[in-house]
Amino acid sequence: MEQSDQISILLVEDDAAARANIAAILTGAGMAVEQAEDGAVGLTRAGSGTHDVVILDRMLPSLSGIDIVKRMRGAGVGAPVLMLSALGRSEHRVEGLESGVDDYLAKPFEPDELVARVRALWRRASRRNPDPVLLFGDLECHVKARTVWRQGRHLALSPKEFELFLYLMHHAGEVVTREMLLRHVWKLSFDPQTNVVDVNVGRLRRKLEEGFDGPVLETVWGTGYRLIAAAPAVAATGRAGAASGG
Repeated sequence: MEQSDQISILLVEDDAAARANIAAILTGAGMAVEQAEDGAVGLTRAGSGTHDVVILDRMLPSLSGIDIVKRMRGAGVGAPVLMLSALGRSEHRVEGLESGVDDYLAKPFEPDELVARVRALWRRASRRNPDPVLLFGDLECHVKARTVWRQGRHLALSPKEFELFLYLMHHAGEVVTREMLLRHVWKLSFDPQTNVVDVNVGRLRRKLEEGFDGPVLETVWGTGYRLIAAAPAVAATGRAGAASGG
């Protein structure tokens, strides 16, 4: 039996009736729910970093759900976020997922699906590698701090670029298909028929490679993308070497 009573939820929803209904569903499933009805208050409480899952309504007073998750990710708050919204078209889901949301559920929804999605987010977060640093070649990813380095140089990535890079790092040296990225980074079970993957891979590649000697993100034509290790002599410089030369 799953230990759902261990899941701590922050619920940010301005509609009192909807908030009470959602809280009742979650507490009925054994979860602890803290509530907020305003975007600014929700952001403050989310910043505490004490919640296992954050549930955000998209349209909120003061700050929208999109604004909250962008600021959370910018501040290094990595709690998984489930966004609820009456705007359920594919472009709305893509916008939410691009901002750093982990899952997106359109209103109205079935109570069982809400509980299942929250538990799935909690399980994924619980299984994350406890080692906060991932290394591959001359690339370095600090998972909890959500920072990325190459040859000791910090690379400023957007929230979605970081999620994309993190997934590639977990599969470093392997070919990752466009469908895998849509499913695991954008949480889409369908192809939205946009170039969202290609655009973000292109942006990430520029940040990883501009100003450096060798490529680290290659396109495997007709298949997908792959992180490749830089030459050992370059990787050996590390952060200390870069710092001493700067």
